[in-house]
Amino acid sequence: MLNFIARRLVNMFFLLIVVSFVGFWIIQLPPGSILDVQIQRLRMQGGNLPESMIQALRDRYGVDDPFYVQYWKWISRSLQGDFGTSFETDQKVAERIYNRLGISFGLSLTALLFTWLVAIPIGVYSATHRYTWPDYLITFVQFLGLSIPGFLLALILLITASRLWDQPIGGLFSPQYADAPWSLAKLWDFIRHVWIAIVVLAIGATAGLTRVMRANLLDVLNMQYIQTARAKGLKESTVIWKHAVRNAIHPLVMSLGTLLPALVVGETLIAIILSLPTIGPLYLDALRSQDMYLAGTILVMLSALLLVGNLIADLLLAWVDPRVRLE
Repeated sequence: MLNFIARRLVNMFFLLIVVSFVGFWIIQLPPGSILDVQIQRLRMQGGNLPESMIQALRDRYGVDDPFYVQYWKWISRSLQGDFGTSFETDQKVAERIYNRLGISFGLSLTALLFTWLVAIPIGVYSATHRYTWPDYLITFVQFLGLSIPGFLLALILLITASRLWDQPIGGLFSPQYADAPWSLAKLWDFIRHVWIAIVVLAIGATAGLTRVMRANLLDVLNMQYIQTARAKGLKESTVIWKHAVRNAIHPLVMSLGTLLPALVVGETLIAIILSLPTIGPLYLDALRSQDMYLAGTILVMLSALLLVGNLIADLLLAWVDPRVRLE
């Protein structure tokens, strides 16, 4: 087990180096640089910069350096914990990401927990009560969850909550709680602001995982060892939850590796609609403005989430099913 984890960690390190190189190269493919974007924005606002100041900014940010020089500066400092400076705000990249990382991970992990707690029981119930009216109702709701875009559902819930329930919208807190110390009132205000994002993030993933759980469990229930367990006189609940679900849950565990980074990225439009300071809008702005250090760091972070998620999924799969061998 330890040898397997060590090999995976070494592979993850080299994969992240490759991803950082390719991602850094792709980010710089569009013509121009963030300095050109800022100069153009300033000129559109009626301002201007003398050529000497423009050249000084080019030398400071190194936008005229060859690609490999820029990449080496960034990756060598990143290995020391310095991810560079965001060109757009002249702020440390680590500070800009850290300010949004907590809310992004909090929303994603809460949506992930909600997804698993809801998808597995509903999928099991739907499979064990197939072709009944609750099964048809669950199937209908699942298709709705898969077909409605997240941003559209966010708009519907936003308008409904605002008009019918006098729900505060936008941001993480109401103005009176923005700078106030934490209390039960502030916590409740925070929940009232973020529950829509959590529900929207969870609905699509829950609908998909529920369908997968139902289909897999139906296949497992027809296998010979399930019939043997029933013939031995085991309780139906024991047959379902101890024997059938344990094998039917494999695809859900395997999808865990891709679900967390997907939730972090998938909240971009939702966060824009709800005015939430999360990683998604920050990543989008960095790509649009060609803020290469900020965009490259977020890309590597998402890739690391994918690799760590796959490692956790493999370990959980071995724990769920002892037949899985890691070595």
